[in-house]
Amino acid sequence: MEYTIDANQKSLGRVASQAAVFLMGKNTTTYKRHLAPAVKVRIVNASKVKMNPKKLEDKIYKTFSGYPGGQKEKPMKEVIEHKGYTEIFRLAVKGMLPTNKLRSIMMKNLEITE
Repeated sequence: MEYTIDANQKSLGRVASQAAVFLMGKNTTTYKRHLAPAVKVRIVNASKVKMNPKKLEDKIYKTFSGYPGGQKEKPMKEVIEHKGYTEIFRLAVKGMLPTNKLRSIMMKNLEITE
């Protein structure tokens, strides 16, 4: 099954949570939490998402290399400049999925276009 979500003038969290529900299969009657459903989710118009200008400066994305002093922080504006809106949506949906062996399988079924 394939779902298409239009992000035009919608908030980032609403689109990401809807995509997470579809990827987990919670909208179907045959939902099983130990199985990843065979669904594809496509998010279109990611660059037209409704965004608060204050959030562009205040939202911080952190990465850690595993080495001492290897924690890096970037504001949302900088992440969008370097990697685009697709990275913002990918991180939002990934955070809403369960942290288990199925998360990587579900993330492969997510396609984001700007």
